[in-house]
Amino acid sequence: MSLETSLIPIIRKFNRFYTNVLGLLDKHLLDSDFSLSEVRVLYEIGHADRCTAKMLIDLLKIDAGYLSRILKRFEKLGLTYRVQSEADGRSSLLYLSKLGEETLSTMNALSDVQIRHMIAGLPERSQKSIAASMSTIERELSDHPSGPDIRIRSELQPGDAGMLIHMHGWIYAQECGYNHVFEGYVCKTFYDVLLTYSPDRDRFWLAEADGQIVGSIAIIGQSEGKAQLRWFMLHPDYRGLGLGKKLLHEAISYCRARNIRQLFLETTQDQKTAIGMYAKAGFQKVAERENQAWGIRNIEETYELHLHGGSPHEASATNAELT
Repeated sequence: MSLETSLIPIIRKFNRFYTNVLGLLDKHLLDSDFSLSEVRVLYEIGHADRCTAKMLIDLLKIDAGYLSRILKRFEKLGLTYRVQSEADGRSSLLYLSKLGEETLSTMNALSDVQIRHMIAGLPERSQKSIAASMSTIERELSDHPSGPDIRIRSELQPGDAGMLIHMHGWIYAQECGYNHVFEGYVCKTFYDVLLTYSPDRDRFWLAEADGQIVGSIAIIGQSEGKAQLRWFMLHPDYRGLGLGKKLLHEAISYCRARNIRQLFLETTQDQKTAIGMYAKAGFQKVAERENQAWGIRNIEETYELHLHGGSPHEASATNAELT
């Protein structure tokens, strides 16, 4: 059975569930004399630039006859009016009247209340998970997908280390063939650092999309004027967006601002794209050693960057990088 075939029952089950949710919302909106479809049409007229009936048909995938009846009802209620298009005399531009704007504002407030009631009894984590999942569905199924909304934070929160360990485990197993011993090694590196973690000496940059960590980098202070670059990686779905470049730039700029003179990192020989990135940033290899502990034979390499002020070189990250 293909992956697509196995997913069909799950998607259909969700469709049936959400149809019921929409039916519930529709029933509530009917209490205000408007259906979901009517409110959506009213919303688009109020927000679209130079809105026409054809635009609404294309955007909402709505039947032309049904839309025509909605528009006639709106005009009869005094909610909308038409102005003949100067560019095309065969079409009219649709606008909200003053009453239409007030009605839309009321509908927006009503919709906010309905959604708030739907999720009010859920834990905050569940509320965020629902919103993130909806954003993912919208983005992946959109005819014109937009880039993900990514934010970068520096404060380390409970659960972050566990998420990063998880990402290391499955990404390197999938892409490099590393076994469970590698994941244990990553666990130990976090354990050792978290025992003595200090925001005054150590700093994380965590990239989040839809509330989920999709990238990271960290600077861990060592002796005076020396630090280690660690846990630099990107989720495969978020490469090629310039995110890795931004994370590395932030980390090196931070080191310069803190007068860190020597920055080092450890990687493996199979990370050729990442090694090229480090070389472009000014890192130089200073040591190597064989490693067979992670299920395959590999060569671990150590790189150093000596900082003397100024701006870091431009760099790009297109691959996850080893701790």
